[in-house]
Amino acid sequence: MSPRRNHPKRKNGARKTGDHEREINTSHETLEEHDDGIYLVRKITGSSSNKPYRCPGCDHMIPMATPHTVAWLEYDVETRRHWHNACWAKKSKRGPRTERTRNAPKY
Repeated sequence: MSPRRNHPKRKNGARKTGDHEREINTSHETLEEHDDGIYLVRKITGSSSNKPYRCPGCDHMIPMATPHTVAWLEYDVETRRHWHNACWAKKSKRGPRTERTRNAPKY
């Protein structure tokens, strides 16, 4: 027999210790601080993304129905961009982008 999953109710509506300290976040947005400012970050599920986007981190397409991250500066919604989850995670480690011609050496 499997263990009991529901717990008996406490008398007088008492809660477990520590429940009042836990913050309930109803929004899926989080604040992240980076070198260039404070970003609002929202994780998008694959089922809620219904069109392709171009990731500013790697300049590749994010296909439809792919989980990804949407981020923008705290007070500037115009900077809202869609990122691959891995590209957003490595945003602070990424160096400046250098454009090379096809025949340029790679050193």
